[in-house]
Amino acid sequence: MSFYTSLNGMKNAQTDLGVIAHNIANVETNGFKKGSTQFADIVAGSAQTNPRMVKGIGATLEAITQNFALGPIEQTGGALDVAITGDGFFAMKSAESGKTVYTRNGAFGTDENGFITDGGVNRLQIFPTDADGNVTSDTPVDAQVAATNAAGAEFVGVVIGEDGVVSASYADGSVEAVGSIALASFITPTGLKQIGSSNWESTGLSGEAKYGSPGTGQYGSLLSGAVERSNVDIAEELVGLITAQRNFQANAKAIDTATQISQTVINLRT
Repeated sequence: MSFYTSLNGMKNAQTDLGVIAHNIANVETNGFKKGSTQFADIVAGSAQTNPRMVKGIGATLEAITQNFALGPIEQTGGALDVAITGDGFFAMKSAESGKTVYTRNGAFGTDENGFITDGGVNRLQIFPTDADGNVTSDTPVDAQVAATNAAGAEFVGVVIGEDGVVSASYADGSVEAVGSIALASFITPTGLKQIGSSNWESTGLSGEAKYGSPGTGQYGSLLSGAVERSNVDIAEELVGLITAQRNFQANAKAIDTATQISQTVINLRT
């Protein structure tokens, strides 16, 4: 039995090493949130077993939990760079599948059709507004900048303000509001499913997304001209790496010891 107990311990240590390695690999990934492993002990006993005689048989992986603590904010000066200084996520809708994903990476750009994107097929979701930036609908839509304004002036540039309003400027000197960024929040963020590229999608554990404007209620404020970096602490991860390595070695040593004891018992017959 001790062989399997120690084997489970080695598998758990290997899983811990994998999670830590993933964290370290993403130390420079914008909007990345580190993960941590949680283990639980396993005991074997029946209703008739004396509670003083219940024996532990090792540990099992209980969960790999994401830590959504705020990462360092880096000032970039980019017109379409924006960071959330609090809770909440940017909502991005795929132009191909129509699926909405959520991210903390606010390094945006524009495509050839004027849509504000994450550099791929996902488009930033905004609330429609009037020309003054007042929200006119609580249903998010794709953020798209018109190539020309009503007067026929050509598009010059676009910026995102700290109030979340996306404003486009044109060659005639006019500035028009395109919309206001729609932030999403979840009742249980740790239930979100990672899908890569600093994106998450909702699950039954996280609940459905609720949308709101920056700086209101449970939605974080925005900081324009900045992006949120990974919240991985490299020193902390290296300490965890050493601990996981020692755990693996200790369980391997336990198997070695059990092997020696078994060999001693077998030799008693000879």
